[in-house]
Amino acid sequence: MARRHVLMTGPMMRTVTDQLDAAFDVHKLWEADDREAFLGDIGDRIEAIAVAPHTTVDSALMERLPGLKIVSVFGVGYDKVDAAWAGQHGIYVSNTPDVLTEEVADTTLGLLLMTVRQLSESERYLRKGLWEKEGPFPLTRASLRDRRVGIIGLGRIGKAIARRLDAFRVPIVYHGRNEQPDVPYGYYPRLVDMARDVDILVAVVPGGDDTAHLIDAEVLDALGPDGIFINVGRGSIVDEDALITALKDRRIMSAGLDVFAHEPKVPVELTEMEHVVLLPHVGSASVHTRARMGQLCVDNIVTYFETGKPVTPVAETPLRG
Repeated sequence: MARRHVLMTGPMMRTVTDQLDAAFDVHKLWEADDREAFLGDIGDRIEAIAVAPHTTVDSALMERLPGLKIVSVFGVGYDKVDAAWAGQHGIYVSNTPDVLTEEVADTTLGLLLMTVRQLSESERYLRKGLWEKEGPFPLTRASLRDRRVGIIGLGRIGKAIARRLDAFRVPIVYHGRNEQPDVPYGYYPRLVDMARDVDILVAVVPGGDDTAHLIDAEVLDALGPDGIFINVGRGSIVDEDALITALKDRRIMSAGLDVFAHEPKVPVELTEMEHVVLLPHVGSASVHTRARMGQLCVDNIVTYFETGKPVTPVAETPLRG
């Protein structure tokens, strides 16, 4: 039986590459000296795409692959894949949900605590020898006590974050496209209203046109000078210029960011600020979790060819059910 052909858009972890190489003929797009000639040569044979992190699969690429049947994304976010176009053309798109939920929720709570209690700043204070020279680090202005958290996007990860905050006895409300009657948290149909009523905003929403610059100057002004913004969703959901201005002008107190608009580039204005906490998109970055993500990425392709349907199709995918 002839082997099937898979296009890989960028370097991926060995868990993925070894299994795909063993089962399929894998073609590495990022290694092609002439992308157009490469696609012209192998395009008709490609039936699946393994999407590496931070790479794009748009309609122009998929149109070059007339036999394409499935696009398997390594990650829960698939905003760099034109899933709507794929679905309209009978192509499945799959992602890797659930397996990273708890890890990202853990990271979010760590980032929140680092930001609220200025833990990164106080560590730098110690490392510089200032504790001995100048005395104790100043008392932190913020605390989780008497704080209310608003979660933007109460999906799998949002709920896992909420469970952890429940243990801290922190009041929680949320904003999303629809109210969820089965959760015990208050719902705000308008984000700006929630921002006005909470002390901390935690964003967990995916990227894409629907959420672009969801967090803008109006929302940040509503959050106010005692407010803290945490983002573990996508950098594109924030007007980064507005956020920088709000932080510079102290119109919000602080921010904790794991994602940025143009990764891996981070605005120098942010890196120079002492009152923000910045992480290099490490929400799910443990060996344990990334291995499970990689396995699911492979399983989606293998299962599709065995059964006609991937394990975790996304909402826009055809024939779901």
